[in-house]
Amino acid sequence: MAKARDWQELSQLTRGSPLIVERVRLTDSDIAIEGAFELPQLARLALEDQIFIAAFVKSHGSIKEMEQVFGVSYPTIKNRLNRIASSLEFVEVVPEPSAEKRGVSAQQDVLARLKRGELTAADAVKELEALK
Repeated sequence: MAKARDWQELSQLTRGSPLIVERVRLTDSDIAIEGAFELPQLARLALEDQIFIAAFVKSHGSIKEMEQVFGVSYPTIKNRLNRIASSLEFVEVVPEPSAEKRGVSAQQDVLARLKRGELTAADAVKELEALK
């Protein structure tokens, strides 16, 4: 089996051009999956930005530590983080209001979720029993 190419080599070959992965092979078996797969957002960042984000996570988000590692000022770190963040799409999660806030009883809420297929019958029974 040929040695897998490292991510940095792939980044150098593509020179930042968008790419689609068409074949994925599981390393522990001979199973391969073919199709058109987009890379995750972080993998689409420039190599330098990937390194920057990895360092940020490794430093537990400490901008002070990032200043020391990269030898730049606080505003420089913040500007780079803002630039990277603006290139990423974030999923906004808006919590669903509770049953009481929607004006329905907890039992009605369980039954409505069961009807929408969000719960199995067994889970609905468990939740209804817990409400007693």
